[in-house]
Amino acid sequence: MTREEILELVRSHLASELEIEPLSVEESTHFKEDLDADSFDLVTLVMELEDTYGVRIPDGEAARIVSVGQAVDYILAYAPQAAR
Repeated sequence: MTREEILELVRSHLASELEIEPLSVEESTHFKEDLDADSFDLVTLVMELEDTYGVRIPDGEAARIVSVGQAVDYILAYAPQAAR
């Protein structure tokens, strides 16, 4: 998968979960500050990324992922099927 494909999946998930427009989500978008995502929203996103990309995101790592771009970077770095 490419960076853009991963970004689109994250956008789609956030748009569905938070009832926002997908195009309002950019790589610089912060989950809490910009989208008012709560802990449940973030746990759901982590679980979806883990299931979709076959990667494990430990709690400590997940806590450091605060923006959409950081989530995409993590997937690109650690997912076996993501493009590098």
